[in-house]
Amino acid sequence: MLSYLLTAFALMLVLEGLLPFLAPGVWRETFKRITAMADGQVRFIGLTSMIVGLVLLILLH
Repeated sequence: MLSYLLTAFALMLVLEGLLPFLAPGVWRETFKRITAMADGQVRFIGLTSMIVGLVLLILLH
């Protein structure tokens, strides 16, 4: 179980690092836009991301 968790964490880090590595200007601009959003908007994006991730896990499992 721990190896699956660590594998998932490692994959998340790889995916999170792709955009800053490939297009740092786009990543920086996106980050600026996110920091300018209201807390509710950021929470909605986070909730939507979690729901999409859970649905994908259910469909792929």
